[in-house]
Amino acid sequence: MRFPKFQSLTIILLLASRGISSAPTLGPDVVPFVVISSPIFSLRHVNVIDGTGAAPVADQSVTIINGRIAAISSAAAPLPIGTEVHDYRGYTVFPGLVGMHDHLYYSASNALQRGSGKILEPGTLFAEIAYTAPRLYLAAGVTTLRTTGSIEPYTDLKVRSRVQAGLMPGPNLDLTAPYLEGPGTPFAQMHELSSAQEARHFVDFWSDSGMTSFKAYMHITRAELAAAAREAHARGFKITGHLCSVTWPEAVEAGIDNLEHGPVFTDTEIVAGKRTDECPDVQAARLAWLDEPIHGARVSALIRLLVSHHVAVTSTLAIREVSIPGGPAPQRRVLEAMSPGARESYLTERAMLDPNLGSIAVLLRKEMDFERAFVAAGGLLLAGPDPTGMGGVLPGYGDQRQVELLVEAGFSPLDAIHIATQNGARFLQLENDIGTLAAGKRADLVLVKGDPAARIEDIENVEIVFKDGVGYDSGKLIESVRGQVGIR
Repeated sequence: MRFPKFQSLTIILLLASRGISSAPTLGPDVVPFVVISSPIFSLRHVNVIDGTGAAPVADQSVTIINGRIAAISSAAAPLPIGTEVHDYRGYTVFPGLVGMHDHLYYSASNALQRGSGKILEPGTLFAEIAYTAPRLYLAAGVTTLRTTGSIEPYTDLKVRSRVQAGLMPGPNLDLTAPYLEGPGTPFAQMHELSSAQEARHFVDFWSDSGMTSFKAYMHITRAELAAAAREAHARGFKITGHLCSVTWPEAVEAGIDNLEHGPVFTDTEIVAGKRTDECPDVQAARLAWLDEPIHGARVSALIRLLVSHHVAVTSTLAIREVSIPGGPAPQRRVLEAMSPGARESYLTERAMLDPNLGSIAVLLRKEMDFERAFVAAGGLLLAGPDPTGMGGVLPGYGDQRQVELLVEAGFSPLDAIHIATQNGARFLQLENDIGTLAAGKRADLVLVKGDPAARIEDIENVEIVFKDGVGYDSGKLIESVRGQVGIR
């Protein structure tokens, strides 16, 4: 809803304050990054992308009162007396990104851990980056995210509480519990379930501890997944999955709400000789997908199943792209953010990519085609980068690249932004508050130089990120973590 002019400041103030709790006082570790904090201000002469997929509107004023969007109107319209005005000709605002496959940990030393060619005991280890990750996410325009799997759950809980208290900069966090995983996991920091009853108790325990989402992993059984899904739903929470032992149709039957990465990389139903509740060889699963037509009968039936059961799919194209031999060179900003050890690890792994893995590029294109077909059929597509793998995908930067890759997949820039904003808010049941720009909604928005609707790469030109109506300097946040991603 847009107001052509401010006919009643009283009405707008009531609208802006509706449902608002008192904002926390920002602490000394947050204040240095704040550049706009007035209770009443307006961003004038901006282009507005509202996140719904609608065409941008040029030369607008976005007026914020007490942390809420009070109005989006023509830049020529009068503003309330006392409004702090900021002119941004040549800039665009769009909703804060809602990252749906993000983490507060990172694979900082893969090359060192796998240098022998095998996974050493006790298994692969990840580094929690509770200091750098929240800052990078916010700097890149991610104002809300789901962690989609936890390695250090008590650290994640503390980060959320500190961010909510205004003691550290970062996005609003929907925290996913530790992975619901079974025996056979290669990851040292994951618990292994032994029964469906334990899966149910696991969900109970982490729900009581403050987690708000759940994720099933590669070696879970159908019974364990079904038990976890029932318990999560009874608690009012949702469950997603990066699966292997359980196929996508089996997961739908078990009651899953969301599936990660797309079927081309995680649905094992087409693997010849697939055994119930067993994860087949991952490479064999991928090779099986090389010959599977996206518009064939089997995939079309899978899409109908997902849509009819309202199961969302999370696109994570960014994590797949970095595994392509000879793929795009890493951006300088990405390398500069890494710690020296993390940078060396990533570049070593990149140099060691097997040229025969060119099939990854083919599979990535297939996954892109699936995602377009899924959306065309009415499916809810979400977006997130999954900053793990070889270490080439970083928090925040990866979220931006994920949006760019959706455009490479064939979505329009406006549709890609819609997927990365409104769709995530819808899945998290926050659509009435975030995900689009409209009067009355929370002032979570991103100010970038340029026009992402015309050139999606402009999504990287972030100047200020507003969360709850407070404007944070993106450049200062980035500078504060330079050379530290991987060690803190």
